[in-house]
Amino acid sequence: MTNFRKITLTAFAAPLALALSACGGTAADGEVAEAATVEPVAAPEGQEWTDVVNVSDYDGYILGNPDAAIKVVEYASLTCPACASFAMNGSEQLKSEYVNTGRVSYELRNQIHNGIDLVLARLVRCGPKEAFHPRSDAVWADLNNIMNGAQQNGQALQAAMELPEDQRFVATAQAAGLYEFFGARGLGRDQAEQCLADAASVSAIADNSNTQSQELGVTGTPTFFINGTKIDANSWTQIEPMLQRAGAR
Repeated sequence: MTNFRKITLTAFAAPLALALSACGGTAADGEVAEAATVEPVAAPEGQEWTDVVNVSDYDGYILGNPDAAIKVVEYASLTCPACASFAMNGSEQLKSEYVNTGRVSYELRNQIHNGIDLVLARLVRCGPKEAFHPRSDAVWADLNNIMNGAQQNGQALQAAMELPEDQRFVATAQAAGLYEFFGARGLGRDQAEQCLADAASVSAIADNSNTQSQELGVTGTPTFFINGTKIDANSWTQIEPMLQRAGAR
């Protein structure tokens, strides 16, 4: 049985508990090397760096200068309260004070913890790549309501899991009330259903999460890397000094 099938068939027994249990677990892999001060880089004419998004070879969404000297990667779960905490209390400073200078890029990659997580990960990818970061932040800002709503409709979610794969995630989003949530944020239901009916694209997200987590030793979320070094930090007060040590000062 593939990781994808395990996720989709066991996702909803206790979605809030699953999300909580999978958070945290960052492990130190080394220290960020001290580097000379990196000079700011001008954004393309008429844009700010926080307007610029590229998709990496790891299917992560890179915000900012793709050639930035300092590269931040976050593995995050959309159902993880600790990830929501960083989104609310750190990512805005990271974007405005560091990414916008062109010295730092911020790549967000999904680690999948449960079936709701997988559906959310597909929906934040549905449509233009520039929508990925704002939609992810919107999910984290309303995470308690999303997860509580899903948990209260557990029977419908379990029934959705029994459907064929091209129907399963469409029905899951309906049972969890996600069409209304994303519709209020610019993603129409027809487009959302089309994205979720593409079972291969949903499977790819789960497979990438599994493969990359094993490859890079990501055992929980949020897990951060700076220039390829996994760091023992998951709050802005811990991460900012490391960025400065790497040259963003």
